Amino acid sequence: MSSEDRWLLPEGIEESLPDEAAWLEHYRRSLLDMFSTWGYELVITPLIEYLDSLLIGPSDDLDLQTFKLTDQLTGRMMGVRADMTSQVARIDAHMLKREAPTRFCYLGTVLHTRPSGRDLTRSPLQLGAELYGHAGVDSDVEVICLMLETLKLVGIENICLDLGHVGIYTSLMRQAGLNAEQQKSLQALLQQRALPEYEQFLSACSLEEEWQEILMALSDLSGNEGMLDSAKKVLQNTNSSVIENINYVEELSKRVMQRSPEIQIHFDFAALSGYRYQNGAVFAAYISGQGEQIARGGRYDAIGEVFGRSRPATGFSLDLKALAKISPHALQAIQGIFAPNDDDPQLHEKIMQLRAQGERVICELSGQSGDALSMQCNRILNKEKQQWIVKERK
Repeated sequence: MSSEDRWLLPEGIEESLPDEAAWLEHYRRSLLDMFSTWGYELVITPLIEYLDSLLIGPSDDLDLQTFKLTDQLTGRMMGVRADMTSQVARIDAHMLKREAPTRFCYLGTVLHTRPSGRDLTRSPLQLGAELYGHAGVDSDVEVICLMLETLKLVGIENICLDLGHVGIYTSLMRQAGLNAEQQKSLQALLQQRALPEYEQFLSACSLEEEWQEILMALSDLSGNEGMLDSAKKVLQNTNSSVIENINYVEELSKRVMQRSPEIQIHFDFAALSGYRYQNGAVFAAYISGQGEQIARGGRYDAIGEVFGRSRPATGFSLDLKALAKISPHALQAIQGIFAPNDDDPQLHEKIMQLRAQGERVICELSGQSGDALSMQCNRILNKEKQQWIVKERK
């Protein structure tokens, strides 16, 4: 690399300049404080750890997103976290071992091997919340409402909530007699919305005509509340758990609407865009009129089983850097006080007092270029009658 190119960053790796960094830090504090008022305790997980702890469950997609390297101390494979859910599951299952429902929140950079999201980043600033130890609609409602409050706090409006249930897909695939590889291939095609290829693959599976029709209908089961009745009719002759899962999603939507009547709700039973450890209700938030999700989550019961303790769990996550780019809330530039280059002890005592009050005080350096204006200072410290006084900049 030539010296002229040394400033270049790898594709999908970004740095935050002062304005964005200030926004991120402000809302990091505000959001974590809000999570605390809901009872969510902050945890900080390792940036890197052994691979078999990071990649739990049927998470091939997470495996592809994880950078891997060899630990020089042990020779074991390690991974840089691409998602924090498995790490928080370990904390719940192995470290704390509480019996009561437990709420965690977290925030930190994760690293992906491939760009993703609306900004094609490989280094999202992942913010999330997870609730362990409760199986049922109450905990799913709470997590969804917390996700919606998170978006509202940063000024995101006109939210569309997408609801689905992974159990509908998995149950239908098992009933149809499809093996694990076939299910995996069909799930990938549904995630990509590659419907012609999905239909072609189904035809090659040599299914009974009834199941061919049911699984093709599954790809089109999306829409508003009226779609739920259509789904029950189309799937009425399937396993009872399918109808139970549809009813669960219907109840979930009603409970969420009671708390947030201003949002739009869309149902999609082919929505399988999360990681494959999810096994229950799934949800995602969109901005009306835009196709890229800005937050997502779902239920992943028994995720802690590999750590010795299986508990029901539900949660959500989002990229705070992505929100910074679409939030209408801009932070006002912080104006400071410019202090002259002077060794007067009274001046330095005054500077310390002002900083203790939360003021931003910038000290002039000898021989520097630039004045108070160029240093974003709207006031100056000026000595009058042996006292240092803050005055408006002329």
